[in-house]
Amino acid sequence: MHCSKALCGLSTIALAPLLVLPVHGQQTSGTFRWIDFHSSQDENIVAWVTRSLAVEKWTAIREIGVVYDAALVVTTDRANLQASPSADTFTIWNVSLTSHVVAPLLTGVNLRWFDPEHFAEGAPEEQTILYENCHDCAASTYFTSFHYDLEHHIWAMRWERGGQGVLVWNAVGPSASGINWTQVYAVLAGVDGRAFVCTWNHFEYGKLRPPSDTLFRYDVDPMSGLERTFELTRQDAEAMKMRLCRGQDAVQGLERGQDSALCQQLLNAEPGRKPVTTPPANNRGQSAPPRVH
Repeated sequence: MHCSKALCGLSTIALAPLLVLPVHGQQTSGTFRWIDFHSSQDENIVAWVTRSLAVEKWTAIREIGVVYDAALVVTTDRANLQASPSADTFTIWNVSLTSHVVAPLLTGVNLRWFDPEHFAEGAPEEQTILYENCHDCAASTYFTSFHYDLEHHIWAMRWERGGQGVLVWNAVGPSASGINWTQVYAVLAGVDGRAFVCTWNHFEYGKLRPPSDTLFRYDVDPMSGLERTFELTRQDAEAMKMRLCRGQDAVQGLERGQDSALCQQLLNAEPGRKPVTTPPANNRGQSAPPRVH
């Protein structure tokens, strides 16, 4: 469900009397929901969001999600109206439902939504996505989630750096030749109910030098509620390699690389229960010749 800029603009004009007051009086629930563009109960929210984004660059409003007094809005922009929809660029916005203040959160291509996940202790589930950074290029894949910041009454994205989320799959390989590079990542469910993201990059240099590994964990600090990014080393790194390759507690759709030769080699080398080959103490065997009478 979505509306084009022209159609949304008509809705705004038709519903102008409803926009004298902010719309937060209607939407006060702390439960996230996607609005229905065809529902009369949501018409004033569509009109409010459309008016708020009127001066921004977009072709269509694809989705509007609301909680309390803020909307999480997805717009698309099609530079060439004759182009395929796959060439659209998306932008995700925070739109206030008490003022017409808007702020872009993220821009990219090939947006995919996944099931909500818990990242912060005692907080609601967060909306999760994968997306790419460009069209017609060596596109890298990023992951992030969106949560409602209760203190500031806005939507915010997790692990933002340089305008992007977590780089989970890099399409740009090492600059030096002769390097064998393997990537593995997953969004994993923690034992405490909080999910986190982990990436693993493994580099093999042939006879030049020993292999090297880089593992990063992205989560939310349970004490401060702030995002954390830290590198795993030694025993923590070894345990995480095995956990990533097993993929047993990975969130479906939010994992990749588990079928790599690196993971298969690691799993096959995992020490298991060895078969017992020592005969019992009372074993006499069956190969002795019969007794002579």
